[in-house]
Amino acid sequence: MMTMPNPSAELRLLHVHAHPDDESSKGAATTAYYRNQGVAVMVATCTGGERGDVLNPKMDTPENQARLPELRREEMAAAAKILDIEQVWLGFIDSGMGPELDPDSFAAQDVDVAAGALVQVIRQFRPQVVTTYDANGGYGHPDHIMTHRITLAAVDAAADPDAWPEHGPVWAVSKLYYDVAFHRGRIAALHQAMHEAGLESPYADWFTDDDDAEAAPVTTRVPCADFFAVRDEALRAHATQIDPDGRWFAVPLEIQQAAHPSEDYQLVRTRVPANLPEDDLFAGVIPGQSPGDWLPLT
Repeated sequence: MMTMPNPSAELRLLHVHAHPDDESSKGAATTAYYRNQGVAVMVATCTGGERGDVLNPKMDTPENQARLPELRREEMAAAAKILDIEQVWLGFIDSGMGPELDPDSFAAQDVDVAAGALVQVIRQFRPQVVTTYDANGGYGHPDHIMTHRITLAAVDAAADPDAWPEHGPVWAVSKLYYDVAFHRGRIAALHQAMHEAGLESPYADWFTDDDDAEAAPVTTRVPCADFFAVRDEALRAHATQIDPDGRWFAVPLEIQQAAHPSEDYQLVRTRVPANLPEDDLFAGVIPGQSPGDWLPLT
């Protein structure tokens, strides 16, 4: 049975992620920043990461590989405790990286049918703000792409009285964002800061000096540098997935906080007036006020 965290809180934020550990590698400092302000935060995790691998070489044993589905749930529970959030499983099965999809996998499901589980979460938790991935899922993983698809479908269906009436009263999400975690501007800033500090950058092979790649469509920078340490602690909780001596932690915390003190997002849908750029996911949201139709972004 699904238990909702304090749905009467004035402000509520829902992150929709594909696998356990995504909530810690993408937007965890934002989560901690808003929890510190009393915002109720929930993570909806689409799959259990069952078809992943043990990515931390220190944990790569036959026993851990055999127990990976169980371990990943334990790790998710530990990360949720660190982030002080509620977390729900949507119950889908990890698709792996292909190239063929098993018919029972998340990415092989009908989008409109699979969205029903998320509609139920949205209507029960009643978030004003939802975050997820862009159409490429951030980096092309089929589960991330499917997460994008069901989130857009569920946000629309949750506000439609004719859709999924068994999931409760309708709820209109006020703002929908894409997480923009690993854009060139952030990586370039960290790379340059490491160079200026006389340290070896872990990002030297990510781009060349003459790389003119298109800038990420960032509309919103959440100033959450004070919570980067909480993000790192949550990441380490996913011990099978994150090497504590790996690239994730190669840039000292104080350099990260000075070079790029935010986590970044793209506002893609809003029912409340938006003045871009912004530094708050809840900008324009008035608790208790029902939003209208989607507005054009300017």
